[in-house]
Amino acid sequence: MRQFDQQRPNPARMYDYMLGGKDNFAVDRLALDQLAELVPEAVPLARANRAFLQRAVRYVAAAGVRQFLDLGSGLPTQGSAHEVAPEARVVYVDHDPVVAAHSRALLEGSGRAVFVEADLLDVDEVLHRAGALLDLAEPVGVLLVSILHFIPDTAGPQDAVAALRERLAPGSHLVISHATTRARTEDGERARTPSRGSSSGSSSGSSSGGADRTPSEIRAFFGDLPLEPPGLVQATDWRPDRPKLVGDWSLPSSLMAGVARRPV
Repeated sequence: MRQFDQQRPNPARMYDYMLGGKDNFAVDRLALDQLAELVPEAVPLARANRAFLQRAVRYVAAAGVRQFLDLGSGLPTQGSAHEVAPEARVVYVDHDPVVAAHSRALLEGSGRAVFVEADLLDVDEVLHRAGALLDLAEPVGVLLVSILHFIPDTAGPQDAVAALRERLAPGSHLVISHATTRARTEDGERARTPSRGSSSGSSSGSSSGGADRTPSEIRAFFGDLPLEPPGLVQATDWRPDRPKLVGDWSLPSSLMAGVARRPV
């Protein structure tokens, strides 16, 4: 088994630490603590994103879907899909070899959840390998949660997600969350707002390797699939577990989220 590097921080392990997990090393905790001093909203954003994933998985499972494909999954810890829907079969996909090593160890002995080391942009390869556990002729819940903003337009994420949509069986659901720091003014011109901790990087094709997309550009990833209510909204506003209370703290950065269903 690949040895884990305990001297180099890893984003997936740092994310686990953000969520209160224990699958991380001292170097990850130190790096995250330093990041949180510079970007205080990083941890709240991560937790809001994970809470959305959990609500979305419960929603899709309640619709009768019993299999999930989590693309760009990171570590399958802290309320990941197979923990939220234990009766479902789940395939986690990530191209990070460190994530692969940790994930296989974490999922060892689990008959309903497996990890596949692959690039989510290689749709044919992903679906071929996922098909070993999932019945792709039946509805699948596809999770693209907080991953697309790390992929610049030049890498072709739009084409990859479109190819994925076309391969989904009727009744499947597409779940997406995506950070954004851009908005449109009332006259339709694009305006840039300062980034305050968004993990999306600065702009599409930037040296950060991420892409900063508007809500309409995020909506385009769903293609013509109809969005389930309440549509594409702030992640904290997507079917919250409780109504917002007066005085609730609002996240200063935009994390858009939505769930679409392929009609039967």
